[in-house]
Amino acid sequence: MGTRYVGGSQLARMLGDVPQERPYYAALARAVRGLVLDGRLALRTRLPAERDLAAALGVSRTTVTAAYDRLREEGYIESRQGAGSWTALPPTTMSALAPRAVPARVGAADTRFGTAHPLAATPGFIDLGCATPGAPAIFEEAVAAAVAELPRYSSGPGYEPAGLAGLREMIAARYAEHGVPTRPDQIVITTGAQSAFTLLTQTLVEAGAPVMVERPTYPHALGALRRHGARLVPVGVNEGWDVELIAGSMRQAAVRLAYTVPDFHNPTGLLMGEDDRAALVDAARRADALLVADETFAELAHDPAAPRTAPMAAFDTGGRVISVGSASKLMWGGLRVGWIRATAPLARRLTVAREPVDIASPVIDQLIVQELMARVEEVRAERAQALLRGRDALAAALRERLPGWEFGLPQGGMSLWARMGAPVATALSEAAERRGVRVVPGSVFGADGVLEDRVRLPYVLPPETLREAVDRLAAAYEEVRSAPPPRPLPAYV
Repeated sequence: MGTRYVGGSQLARMLGDVPQERPYYAALARAVRGLVLDGRLALRTRLPAERDLAAALGVSRTTVTAAYDRLREEGYIESRQGAGSWTALPPTTMSALAPRAVPARVGAADTRFGTAHPLAATPGFIDLGCATPGAPAIFEEAVAAAVAELPRYSSGPGYEPAGLAGLREMIAARYAEHGVPTRPDQIVITTGAQSAFTLLTQTLVEAGAPVMVERPTYPHALGALRRHGARLVPVGVNEGWDVELIAGSMRQAAVRLAYTVPDFHNPTGLLMGEDDRAALVDAARRADALLVADETFAELAHDPAAPRTAPMAAFDTGGRVISVGSASKLMWGGLRVGWIRATAPLARRLTVAREPVDIASPVIDQLIVQELMARVEEVRAERAQALLRGRDALAAALRERLPGWEFGLPQGGMSLWARMGAPVATALSEAAERRGVRVVPGSVFGADGVLEDRVRLPYVLPPETLREAVDRLAAAYEEVRSAPPPRPLPAYV
């Protein structure tokens, strides 16, 4: 049984207003099942005793007992005499969520979500798996200026493990603009945000150590942690950040590092409020944990003139928050430039630690980013205009062709996080690919096989392309809905 648990009052708060249907125990069981499938209630979490949940909900113990019995029959609860009950997934669901074989023509695409699909260059193929746009309009000017600047550096060795001084100064100044005083020696330039997070993982996480991750979250962050042997402790954020529940999970799992995407979260698009940021930093302090804030999408508000939420580090007084940024989403994915903001001693440690991996980041890429950073508001305005147009076109097409799907309209970022009427995301992705459109199933963004009723839909492509993609998705969804349910795999010995 897992070491995590949820109290009666906590679970009652997560359940909210359970529909007053008859029999009530069935509605209660359905609500708990929804929390498990949606990822908000982690697998292997010990549930409250029946009398505790009954008292918190104001119902009879018999009602809770009947609900638990229903969930036990369905496979969403496992129990052991004297040990209590904890959440689970039924065997048939687990087999349905298991990775399926992919055709040879697709190659390893299912393990590389977020990168270009092998068929992306095929005429008519629409790739909704890659949430990144092309370069901005001023890109060629920035490249020309960077090339003109390059001779100043070409007489030297070209290796700057911490990054070019001028770029570090600009990034530090950007943090200061947003209320986080930062010196250049607190910045380490990396070869993209993924390289930054991998470097942090290798430097700060021991094999087997518990690391808190959001569910859903960025798949490649999960990959880096798994490769390093970390023990993942997921917390659900589909409906936002439940800081009380997160704080409890930090203490119960003895977490020493937590990874969060507070700014236009990937994939949900949610923006963490300042009160929650302050509370999360305080929770990390009380748990004696480091907090890695992925700010890759922080500059991508759809209204660039709107007041920006203070960075996570603004609420930190003890050097506990480590910030990760990137030029890839705002500027261009081909610019492999990211950065880490940390305390100066940790920045020096990371600079030494990265030398056996990639020594330093490309000088020309850093110079291009430096030029674009000097005109960052132009880039933000261009991005906001295009993303808002794509978001609204995608949302309108979904409402027309797939009216049963649910989604919110994010105020920033690059994708919608859509909820379907059934846990068929993996089957949908396969059916959609046969129709020439790639979509990433929600389970890829989780650590434990849930989120099969969700898909991430980026809106970085032109509106007319997005509308065509939704037409194909609608046809694929109809095929999946009308297909017979998968049979459970037979046992073998």
